[in-house]
Amino acid sequence: LRLCLGGWGSLVNPAGVAACPGSGRLAVAHDGKKRIHVFGPSGVCLRRFGERGDAGSDIKYPLDVTVTSDGHVVVTDGGDCSVKAFDFEGRGVLAVREGFCLPWGLDATPESEVILTDSEAGALYRLAADFRRGELKKCQMIRSRLVSPRAVAVCQTSGAVVVIEHLKARGPSKVSTRVKIFSAGMDLIGQMDSFGLNLVFPSRIHATAVAFDKEGRVIVTDVCSQAVICLGKPEEFPIFNPLISHGLSYPVGLTYTANNSLVVLDSGDHSIKIYST
Repeated sequence: LRLCLGGWGSLVNPAGVAACPGSGRLAVAHDGKKRIHVFGPSGVCLRRFGERGDAGSDIKYPLDVTVTSDGHVVVTDGGDCSVKAFDFEGRGVLAVREGFCLPWGLDATPESEVILTDSEAGALYRLAADFRRGELKKCQMIRSRLVSPRAVAVCQTSGAVVVIEHLKARGPSKVSTRVKIFSAGMDLIGQMDSFGLNLVFPSRIHATAVAFDKEGRVIVTDVCSQAVICLGKPEEFPIFNPLISHGLSYPVGLTYTANNSLVVLDSGDHSIKIYST
């Protein structure tokens, strides 16, 4: 562990974390009075914005956050079923309400497009916009018939997409998750649910967040074992390699910084934990 940020007083029910590709700043979405906190690489909170309210640039209930390569913070707002974009000064530049049912997880591509899940519609969308001008270019459904998709990540080198679905579990467990990997062309190339992972791995996995590392390996947070686990590259999926197995309470967010530090958002103690890799 290299750095621990936040804590009970500053982050309330944190929902998502994202790293700015160029500056090393971190954006965190949470349920406080100002919903987005921006931290510098040293851990100093540089800015807070996204008031709770009904104005166009307010954020009612943030579910996830990402940062585009052109420096815009994009948030899914479950409160009014929208996707909202801000500059790093906190000014709202765009709000998209393209018939979403419940937009949830999102991640940015190297081209500053945004891949996002709609958990209630069971769909995956690609959103392209000129954020500087506040103009939406397209919002296209690229995959349907998913089961409550939530967290999503885009591989910055191959363009592969990984999604975590939340399933209705059979038996005594009330919830189960499934990790699905798609190629850049949205062909399904791998999947494994909690039951299948449990046959391969020593413990049951309930995945809450997902990311690709710089080598293109799939990394997930697991709240059952309070761990961060590497599942391998899409072509070798799944393998089992625990990266962090202690010191976490309830990990719900995951991202990598430009210098390849691993960032974990821990809802259990309301903190951001940064690890050197």
